[in-house]
Amino acid sequence: MAWGSVTEPVAQQVGVADLVGQLTQDARAVLSAEIAVQKARVTGRVTMYKAAAINLAIAGVLGLATLIALLCGLIMTLTPLVGPGFATLIVVGVMACLIGIFAMKGLGALKAPSMGDRS
Repeated sequence: MAWGSVTEPVAQQVGVADLVGQLTQDARAVLSAEIAVQKARVTGRVTMYKAAAINLAIAGVLGLATLIALLCGLIMTLTPLVGPGFATLIVVGVMACLIGIFAMKGLGALKAPSMGDRS
């Protein structure tokens, strides 16, 4: 029997256009499934990073509150020795010096050339 003859069953008379159409549908289904998998992975990671960012923000706020309490305690400790005005001045002055040191170190690190940069 020749291919595509009238006597062959209808199931065997599949044309190239039908095969290409089926291939296109299968490719779309695979691509759609892969997109769904990747979307689920990204959503999971975003949720994880969101929770981490919230926890870090809470830790930062609590750390700042702790630092404020520490500085108030230092001022209260120094007040009987030098008075409230000078106690505040001492604590603020020491903190300003520390801020300046760390700011200069940070700016210096930003301005330092990288190992690959020779300009």
